[in-house]
Amino acid sequence: MASSSSAAPQAEAFPDGTTDYVPLRKKTYDIRKPHITEQPITLQNWYQHINWLNTLFILVIPAVGLISSYWVPMHVKTGIFAVAYYFFAGLGITAGYHRLWAHSSYKAALPLKIFLAAGGSAAVEGSARWWSSLHRSHHRYTDTEKDPYSVRKGLLYSHIGWMVMKQNPRRIGRTDITDLNDDAVVVWQHRNYLMSVVTMGLVVPTLVCGLGWGDFLGGFVYGGILRIFFIQQATFCVNSLAHWLGDQPFDDRNSPRDHVITALVTLGEGYHNFHHEFPSDFRNAIKWWQYDPTKWFIWTMKQVGLAYNLKTFPGNEIEKGRLQQFQKKLDQKRATLDWGIPLENLPVVSWDDFVEEAKTNGKPWIAIAGVIHDVGKFIADHPGGKALITSAIGKDATAVFNGGVYSHSNAAHNLLSTMRVGVLRGGCEVEIWKRAQAENKDVATVTDSSGKRIVRAGNQVTKVSQPVASADAA
Repeated sequence: MASSSSAAPQAEAFPDGTTDYVPLRKKTYDIRKPHITEQPITLQNWYQHINWLNTLFILVIPAVGLISSYWVPMHVKTGIFAVAYYFFAGLGITAGYHRLWAHSSYKAALPLKIFLAAGGSAAVEGSARWWSSLHRSHHRYTDTEKDPYSVRKGLLYSHIGWMVMKQNPRRIGRTDITDLNDDAVVVWQHRNYLMSVVTMGLVVPTLVCGLGWGDFLGGFVYGGILRIFFIQQATFCVNSLAHWLGDQPFDDRNSPRDHVITALVTLGEGYHNFHHEFPSDFRNAIKWWQYDPTKWFIWTMKQVGLAYNLKTFPGNEIEKGRLQQFQKKLDQKRATLDWGIPLENLPVVSWDDFVEEAKTNGKPWIAIAGVIHDVGKFIADHPGGKALITSAIGKDATAVFNGGVYSHSNAAHNLLSTMRVGVLRGGCEVEIWKRAQAENKDVATVTDSSGKRIVRAGNQVTKVSQPVASADAA
């Protein structure tokens, strides 16, 4: 009885059209049986928690290649080819796996699909179907337990740990991949994945370098193994670094961030805050000076007729999102500043009491636009001298402050707001405004996202457009 009451409540399944990921190749697990991840890691079962196939491809083989490079010299032609093949494999992931198949941000003709699937195979990061399914889960459940590579589980986990350690398929968020199942190129590559990655990842670079200039071993080590390692680590940076380094110009509720360093490493995928806000856009960078070679590759494919229906989010909506986030940051900054005691929280003081406190009790009070200010700590620092400010104590200095003697700056009005001590009864309708606030009547005010009043430059309560006759002069 106790165990049932302490169990976490489970939400009812919502019929949203999604299904669990179903492998097209041979299953390596029975989804009905308890998964190894449901057991704690111990000295007896630690090896069962490791995904040994992934570990072989992303850790063991690269380590062998790195050690081999000590004895295998790199020829210039092999180095140039390795870089070129790196970009080929990288575009297979960014333009193919990511923007074409995971997000359907554009359509591709059959030759381009084959080219991108081949490039993705050369990167050795899983099939397009598997990769895209997980990425859709990542977007749908960003930073939650259902996110397959959530950065909330640690930077190292989001970078490589999720690949090295086994994951419970029942904990990964479900998505709809019916479109991928209907794509013949995706399905063929998935069913023939091992043959595809061995051929494109190792055999092709070895043969090109070997038959081209007699460097079979260099092609295998540099064009194959080490190139695969670098492209894998670059792609993994999208899962880790792009959720950790940079700013968030569109939304800061989740972890994705924009940073030029991540963009340079990932062929333009570093503007990740933008991407998570507008995932259907074929671009990651929208400014001409931002580095996004994948965007230009897709655009070029459109010019030659191999890509079409390139999706872009409406510019008006992009700017709305940017402005809303900018306003949110302004509000957060505004909350850290001293804007003075709100008028509605100030006591109402009669004119006679104001004069008596100033003249009889010696309080350095000055009335400006119906608000009483204590200027005692500022007398010695007054730029106009002590005499001018002390001559206004116990008086209405509205006209003097607003151009009668000197038209004070915006900064002066802001500083004055921090000296408020009361509201003068009947003073320039400030008391009426205060009473309306207390009675919840309609008052024309501008507030920020937290409901606090915003005072624009030149709109301070002490700012009077036309000098008025002071009470003292009357």
